[in-house]
Formats: sequence, C-alpha cells, structure tokens
Amino acid sequence: MELRHLQHFVAVAEDQHFTRAAERLMVSQSGLSASIRALERELRAPLFVRTTRRVTLTEAGRALLGEAERILAQVRSAHEAVAAVQGVLRGTLALGTEQCIAGVHVAGLLAAFRRRHPDVEIRLRQAGSGALAEEVAAGRLDLAFAYRTQDDTDQLRSVSLTGEPMTVLCHPSHRLATAGAAVTPEDLGGEVFVDFHPDWGPRRTTDAAFASAGVRRTVALEVNDVHSLLDLVDENLGVAVVPRHFRHKRPTLTALPLKDTDETAYETVALLPPETATSPAARALITLLETGGLATPPDGSCPS
Repeated sequence: MELRHLQHFVAVAEDQHFTRAAERLMVSQSGLSASIRALERELRAPLFVRTTRRVTLTEAGRALLGEAERILAQVRSAHEAVAAVQGVLRGTLALGTEQCIAGVHVAGLLAAFRRRHPDVEIRLRQAGSGALAEEVAAGRLDLAFAYRTQDDTDQLRSVSLTGEPMTVLCHPSHRLATAGAAVTPEDLGGEVFVDFHPDWGPRRTTDAAFASAGVRRTVALEVNDVHSLLDLVDENLGVAVVPRHFRHKRPTLTALPLKDTDETAYETVALLPPETATSPAARALITLLETGGLATPPDGSCPS
C-alpha cells in the first residue's frame, strides 16, 4: 500500500467525484482510477459505489477513511517535525473558521503567517462550528476558529479568544425598535426569527439560551451567510439574535441588548487537537495570534 494510494482515496471520498479529485490532485483521471483500483485489489474490497453523477463510499470505504486520514496526518506531522528541528517550518497549515468570527482578524493573521513562514502551504475552510470541531478531531484540520458550544468534543483543546453578549437586530419600524428598550427572551416568544443553519456556533448558542429560558422560537428563515441574514432583517421579514459585533455590518438596523443572558454568551475559541497531536504550523499560528496584535479591531468590525 502506497501513501499516494491513500491520498488519492481520501481526495475522491471528500469530493465524491473522480474528475474533481483528479483536478485537485493535479493527476490524470485515468491515473487516479488506476490508483483506486490498485488499493481495492490489495484490500480485496470495493471502496466506492460508482454512478454517472458521483461516487459514494461503501462500508469498507467508510471503515478505511478514518484510518487513511490518521495515517496521512501522522506522515504530515513527521515531515513537519523534522523540518522544525532543522529550523524551517514547512508542510501545510489547514485552518477552519466560521464566517465573520470575532476575536481574530483571519485574513490579516494568515498574511502575517505567510510572511514569516513562506514554505508552509495554507489551506482555509469555512464552515459551521460543529463541522469544524469534527474536522479538527478527525485530523483533517490543524485548528479552527469557532464558537464554543456545549456540544464541543472532549477530544479537543480550546484557547479562548473573546466573548460577546447577545444582541437583537430588527428593522427600525419593528415594535421592539420603537420601544427602544432592552428585551428578554420572553419578549421574543411570538416573533419570527431569521437565523443560521443549526451547525453554526451562534445558532447553537442561541437555541440553548432560549431553551434554558423555556422560550420556543420560530426560525422561519434559515441562511448560511451573514449578509443574507442582515438583508432579511433589513426587509422586516424577521428578527435575529446575533453576536454584538454583527450590528456594525448594518448600522441602519436597530440593535437591542438581550437581557437575562450571559455577557459572554458567544465565546470565540481556537479549537486544537491534544498537545501531542498539534502540528508545528498550528503552534506557530497560535503564537503569532497571541503576540502579533491580530485580534478583531476594537470597533467590532468583522474582517473575516
């Protein structure tokens, strides 16, 4: 079994498509297919169910995927460890982040990291906090900037970056805006909500807070983009409960404090694997974040 066979297998599993995986790996599709067939012959089991539209993992393929990812992560760590001894940081930094996250200027941080470590390839994935935690735990990401939730896996370490209170955003003509006072979860019981996909950190935190208060929410408009959420609230189609810094992205909306909730309800963290499994590149990025003054600007703007 060759490492390239495992690399090819993981790429096809991630893309669910031979052509896209071949393009990403910069190999011919015929060469990629031959590599997968060789792996299937060696393991004496089909790894994929092939259709004209996509490929899916068989039971054997699902069993292999986790092991293959761990092996490749260990090989990558070995290369990086040797390079670190030689005084040069090489390899790959695979970073995940949730959109518009507070406490870190992601673009500025990565630019500074590249200037210091030009031999490290940077890969960035944006997703919800739940998916990011799973990918760090599986070794597919070196670290991720996410929101802490009760569902965080105990396999991970977390470094706290910042915390923010809950803020209600609504249209200026909304009844809450005209009252102009802070509101409680109970005040919002009959409202229609705009919110993110359930995997997003703010959504999970908001759901937990309202459940704790015994208030049932109606999330009628569910989005995967901050700007879409703001657009819908701007059209008075619903209200949103979000981290406070979101208000700076749409100053025309009315922002009201949400009472009876934690002042640091939305906590931004860096999620990392156990210390022994943390890559040199991830350690270097965290060190740069802690010493480089690359947190989100104090005005609360959202550069990421």
